[in-house]
Amino acid sequence: MVRTASTMLELGTKAPDFSLPRVEDGRHVALSEFAGAPATLVVFLCAHCPYVKHVAPALATLVQEYQARGVAVIGISSNDATAYPDDAPEALAAEARERGYTFPILYDESQAVAKAYRAACTPDFYLFDRDLLLAYRGQFDASRPKNDLPVTGADLRAALDAVLAGAAVPEPQVPSIGCNIKWKQAPEYFTGLPAT
Repeated sequence: MVRTASTMLELGTKAPDFSLPRVEDGRHVALSEFAGAPATLVVFLCAHCPYVKHVAPALATLVQEYQARGVAVIGISSNDATAYPDDAPEALAAEARERGYTFPILYDESQAVAKAYRAACTPDFYLFDRDLLLAYRGQFDASRPKNDLPVTGADLRAALDAVLAGAAVPEPQVPSIGCNIKWKQAPEYFTGLPAT
């Protein structure tokens, strides 16, 4: 595991399109299916990462709350499941059931979607506005495994509230920290350097 920070994709970037299979049944889900949502949250995650496990219960609760307000939420796992079988689709489907996730988790076997989003870590959060323009990328909150801060989702919650209100997301936006995505071949933008 390499402790890695978000690349902080440029704000205003149009959400890269995708169509990926759901881990539970293989049915393809496209970003276009969520057109018209007041906000769209794309989360890169996996089953085995301690950073994802740390926020998972609070993430499940937050997602349910904001889905009730019309927010579209999509989870994507891009880890190399050959090298990390805990992140294979079947394991991810079991994890989603255990966590009570109410959003689809998709499997990015080729890792092309992760590269299009310049994703670097799990969890990595990308919040887009009604026009699918990037309004927030950064941490769930300041809590990390073993730092004793409560998991509240404060940063992501503030961003969601701002986007739903048609307002600018508060600054600064702090990078997410997590395990590096388990690349088959790391992209140019991924340095592999530990987060500070």
